[in-house]
Amino acid sequence: MALLVIASCQLMVVLDITIVNIALPHIQRSLDFSTTTLSWVVNAYTLTFGGLLLLGGRIGDILGRRRVFIFGVLLFVVASLLGGLAQNGGQLLAARALQGVGGAIASPTSLALITTTFKEGPERNRAFGAFAAVSAGGGAIGLLAGGMLVEWLDWRWVLFVNVPIGLLIALAAPRHLRESERHPGHFDLLGALTSTLGMAALVYGFIRAAQEGWRDGFTLASFAAAVVLLALFITVERRSKQPITPLHMFDNRNRAGTYGIMLCLAAAIFGMFFFLTLFVQNVLGFGPLQAGLAFLPVSAVIAVGAGTASQLLPKYGPKPFMVTGALLTAIGLAWLTLTDVHSTYAGSVLGPMLVFSLGMGMQFVSLTLMALSRVPVHESGAASGLLNATQQVGGSLGLSILVTVFGTASTNEAKDQIPRFMSQATPAERLRFVRTGQLPAPWSDQVLTSGVSAAFIVAAVFTALSAVIALIVIQVRPDDLERLKGGTTPGP
Repeated sequence: MALLVIASCQLMVVLDITIVNIALPHIQRSLDFSTTTLSWVVNAYTLTFGGLLLLGGRIGDILGRRRVFIFGVLLFVVASLLGGLAQNGGQLLAARALQGVGGAIASPTSLALITTTFKEGPERNRAFGAFAAVSAGGGAIGLLAGGMLVEWLDWRWVLFVNVPIGLLIALAAPRHLRESERHPGHFDLLGALTSTLGMAALVYGFIRAAQEGWRDGFTLASFAAAVVLLALFITVERRSKQPITPLHMFDNRNRAGTYGIMLCLAAAIFGMFFFLTLFVQNVLGFGPLQAGLAFLPVSAVIAVGAGTASQLLPKYGPKPFMVTGALLTAIGLAWLTLTDVHSTYAGSVLGPMLVFSLGMGMQFVSLTLMALSRVPVHESGAASGLLNATQQVGGSLGLSILVTVFGTASTNEAKDQIPRFMSQATPAERLRFVRTGQLPAPWSDQVLTSGVSAAFIVAAVFTALSAVIALIVIQVRPDDLERLKGGTTPGP
């Protein structure tokens, strides 16, 4: 029951990143968003969630993880209710940002609770396997749930659905989760402020670059502010007696390598879900529910990969699963670059998606275990917050880079398709194109497919880089294997 409570919270927080994606066209029509501002329905959540994860982990260490966990879940519930009741765009964006705050408090605390609830060895390995499965598969489940809710009810239910789930989690937590030991200390407010603003500025810079270009003044100013703030953050952390993020965590090569792998992997995951959702709906013509069902096999295969890895970790260690998982995700993404306007779901999408998902499941459980290995109990909240932060920020930054690649490739393809369209179009179609600037199918399908293929090439490079990091940086010693088997070994 403790694992069910923890995993349910993580699933609720993670799937909220994608559950809204399928509802975006309905939200746009309901609240009169423009195409440009519509992206902030996703970005408002991403910015606060990614920027506050480190603070969320530290709060749990100081005030008690169960207490903070419940507070984060209830804040998420209130924000979801407000978002579902929103009557205009401003109210929805404010609620989405508040959801991110609640998620940033609950998510790293839930991961840290595993280290205090489950005994090191096979028991904790299985718990990490379940946690990793919902972390990696939550995106696919979110797409399915979003499709069902939009198709059968209304877009507002993609937010309302969190209310009963969150309340059940908050009610079950005191019964099934033990409170962790409180570690007296002070909040590193300056570190929290500089890290949050620095991450937000960095994420916003990439988002802005994807929309307005790399030479835009606000884009350059955001990157400059991010550099200054993150440099100040590092300086503050080095001088602080109780830093929000103990920098000595990066002294461990395995942990530093794990964070690097997670950055690359998260970029590929966000890109896969985002671009395949566009492809199956716009090119294959799937409806919201059909698109959600198309991603259902992803969750099942991720669970298989995570379960297999968690069972075999004590025998082989995490490195083989990190390397193999990264190679499988790269193969799946490279396979997806072959899709074109004539592709079908069964013939061109399902196969590479399953290969990609198997690799993700194998990697996530290994990365989660390695990131918290040899971490003192009083710092497990900060360590889990840092892992979640690298996943969220890596996904946001990576997606922004992939969207920029997509935009460049699709623009170049549009230059080739426009003359072909103009030579075959009727006068009415030409007039409509002049008025809207949008190519109709099948020319628009060709443009979209070209951009998606280019984005998947770069995503495959990200995952190939994660395989190189795992191969070169990660080292597993005999006493690490003994820990995974539940044996006694010297402390860290």
